[in-house]
Amino acid sequence: MALIDRFLDRAVKRGELTLIRPDGSSRTFGSPDPDLKPVTMRLSKGAEGRIVRDPALGAAETYMDGSLNLERGDILDLLNLVTANNAWEKSNAVLNPSKLSLAAGKVAHWLGRKNMARKSKQNVAHHYDLSARLYDLFLDADRQYSCAYYTDPGNSLEQAQADKKAHIVAKLAIEPGMRVLDIGCGWGGMALYIHAKTGAEVLGITLSEEQLKIARERAEAAGVADKVKFELIDYRALEGQFDRIVSVGMFEHVGTPQYRTFFAKCRALMTPEGVMLLHTIGRAGGPGYTDAFTLKYIFPGGYIPALSEIAQGYEGLRYFLTDVEVLRMHYGHTLKAWYDRTVAAHDAIVELYDERFYRMWTYYLAGSYVSFMNGGLVNYQLQFSRSRTALPITRDYMHEAEAKLTAGSR
Repeated sequence: MALIDRFLDRAVKRGELTLIRPDGSSRTFGSPDPDLKPVTMRLSKGAEGRIVRDPALGAAETYMDGSLNLERGDILDLLNLVTANNAWEKSNAVLNPSKLSLAAGKVAHWLGRKNMARKSKQNVAHHYDLSARLYDLFLDADRQYSCAYYTDPGNSLEQAQADKKAHIVAKLAIEPGMRVLDIGCGWGGMALYIHAKTGAEVLGITLSEEQLKIARERAEAAGVADKVKFELIDYRALEGQFDRIVSVGMFEHVGTPQYRTFFAKCRALMTPEGVMLLHTIGRAGGPGYTDAFTLKYIFPGGYIPALSEIAQGYEGLRYFLTDVEVLRMHYGHTLKAWYDRTVAAHDAIVELYDERFYRMWTYYLAGSYVSFMNGGLVNYQLQFSRSRTALPITRDYMHEAEAKLTAGSR
């Protein structure tokens, strides 16, 4: 047990973490901290070796299979305690994986992020074609499965997601008669919102058959299926011209080798006065790689880009980057709301799948939460235009449009 003792001695200074070994003996690491809940975890035989060899994947899999159990606190408390001791902006590299696991992770990431068209649909289906009931249990009623916008951290998830849609649509400066393309439209909420608020015709595209089915049903139910249409098609195969393009939470699945293709195709799909708003998770630091847990269980082929990598995709394509906004902790607040709803729906999720899936899902949400609150992840909203004159030269129009869109909703 010396290895895990040394690891936890270095990793935990703030907050109390008590480890109960397979033989029943225990040891407490760190010291009380009012900002961090105390945690007690019990390990079965063999679990400690898996965790020390690869802390991220080892902790995830031992938790999923029940070799790591929490007797005080929950998985979010554990991950928050450990990552708060190694916050991104103060990182001392204590929690970095071994050189061997780092090399393996980079190879797996390189293979996964190639993400050519033939693989993209399979990758999307792995996550987004899960039971519709699962998403109903933890998302808001509009099924917004992306970062909400918290004008106040105390706002409800429903309010924050409504404010996110308003925040994005205000930046698009949509005018009557325009055609809008929603790349990676999810279950149709953004497309339906755009039409309802602006009257624009919207085409939403997705690679998820489950999302397509529900989006079309929603448009039919709202009586707008002739104005808000949805298609199962890869963005690379789409033809036509659009006045506005919006893409929320899809770019993480594009893959860095395809960034140039993505931005070139978007430019080709835009009218000469066209505007695009891209909303994506991003790295606050430089390029990295997707961790083994996420690649294996959650988003095969997914990658969160650094701002420098996004820039390499659009530079030289002759359209303007007209606005950049960095949302720092908004996704953390969103994920906490999703996590709380998932925990409350434990029995229903276990009935849908099983306990292992429930543990995997809570680990995913908890790990994502601490990545935004303690780690180096943020959200970027980048606005592009083919024309230097398509948009006002100050940001005032955004604030004015957002105020109109949210009027009476609070």
